[in-house]
Amino acid sequence: MRALIVDDERLARKELMSLLSIHDNVEVIGEALNVDDAKEKIEQQQPDVIFLDIQMPEKTGFDLLEELDHVPLVVFITAYDEFAIQAFQVNALDYLLKPIEPERLAETLKKLERKLEELKNEKEDVESSPDKLTLNDQVFVKDGDRCWFVKLANVRLFESDGNYIKVYFDNNKPMIHKSLNALDERLDEKSFFRASRKHIINLSWVESIEPWFNGGLVVTLKGGDRIEVSRRQAARFKDLMSL
Repeated sequence: MRALIVDDERLARKELMSLLSIHDNVEVIGEALNVDDAKEKIEQQQPDVIFLDIQMPEKTGFDLLEELDHVPLVVFITAYDEFAIQAFQVNALDYLLKPIEPERLAETLKKLERKLEELKNEKEDVESSPDKLTLNDQVFVKDGDRCWFVKLANVRLFESDGNYIKVYFDNNKPMIHKSLNALDERLDEKSFFRASRKHIINLSWVESIEPWFNGGLVVTLKGGDRIEVSRRQAARFKDLMSL
């Protein structure tokens, strides 16, 4: 597995690199000392996992995850218990408390191997352009003190709200600071459909379709959300759904 270490403390990075060096299944492809540095390296090198310090000057590890389009597997590293608890609540793959214990790191690497094998099997079942986000990818969503890693398969709807997007999954509707147009360009068109100026729907969540005014359609999603498909998009939607 290809790993990137993100930590503002040089000694902490060197210590983790030393601990990882004894494991043959890990290749450390780089280090980053802040969020901007990490974002550039993640986008260029596409690591399988990032070992991410939460508390860094100016921008935190959570800020980094909010800025990424594609979020790799994440193991949080922190010196503070309260951050470790928060990291665990957002469903990170794992978290490590500083100073890192070799036995605890070994457990984390086993988890990573299992998860990467699972993701590999899922990706073999999905054909898509490599630069598009598929149902198997995950996004990081932060709303106040609450954070989630959300698999796109579980997101039924994206809704534009000013300069933000409301993300519908489970019983949650947190907001992310992105434009719907930018998101639309990143999503795999086989799985997601731009229903209107305000909405992108997950096609796997479509439960029923009915005619609407002026040649439009109304799509009902599993869970009850009703979304109007504009007349301009209705013909394309029918073709896509083979209606």
